[in-house]
Amino acid sequence: ARSFADIGDIVRGRDLFLGNDVEKKQRKQLDDKLKEIFKKIYNDVTSTNGKTNGAEARYNDPKENFYQLREDWWTANRETVWKAVTCEVGGDTYFRPMSKSSGGGSSETREQARDKGRCENKTGASGNGDVNIVPTYLDYVPQYL
Repeated sequence: ARSFADIGDIVRGRDLFLGNDVEKKQRKQLDDKLKEIFKKIYNDVTSTNGKTNGAEARYNDPKENFYQLREDWWTANRETVWKAVTCEVGGDTYFRPMSKSSGGGSSETREQARDKGRCENKTGASGNGDVNIVPTYLDYVPQYL
């Protein structure tokens, strides 16, 4: 399983975990696909009627890894990715069931935590809506190698 920080590392091209040979091949395929995607983004950003607002100079990468573009894309889109992972997951399969006591004693049932303060506030206002804010500490979780 991957964490939110791992997703960010992969998008930005910083993931250090290579895994076994099968996973290395998959990682190479994923990285090649991300390079293709970010090359398209780069071409789109730098070909807007000659007005690039410095984008060509900022994102120019002779090796076509586009690390700066990937970093900026992640910064701009991490909240959307967070909501997709936590709010829009199909079938509520991302999160494990939580234990909930049903009457106390030894009779305990496990159920999915649905609509418990996450992703309910659609207004974007502070307060209850703060549960939709990406926790910044997840960007700096060290990986065990």
